[in-house]
Amino acid sequence: MARGYVYMLASKKNGTLYTGVTNDLIRRVAEHKQGTVKGFTARYQVKMLVYYEGYDRFYDAISREKCIKEWKRAWKVKLIEEANPSWDDLSLGLTP
Repeated sequence: MARGYVYMLASKKNGTLYTGVTNDLIRRVAEHKQGTVKGFTARYQVKMLVYYEGYDRFYDAISREKCIKEWKRAWKVKLIEEANPSWDDLSLGLTP
């Protein structure tokens, strides 16, 4: 089981994107969906989990998040579409 996750949320297909990091992907996505995370994701209704990666070391997830946050939007969209071409909400398939 992964100890850290980097994830991307979207408001809709090709919509507003958010990149984050967490040690509990299911809990964190639920917080975004319920609107308990105040700020950017709540303001722009960014709630669909469209991409994530798991890491054995939390530090590696943080490093990857920092890299992705520096990327151009087109690179982020390409990463999402390579793994999830229809921009499905991947949180629907997550289980504890």
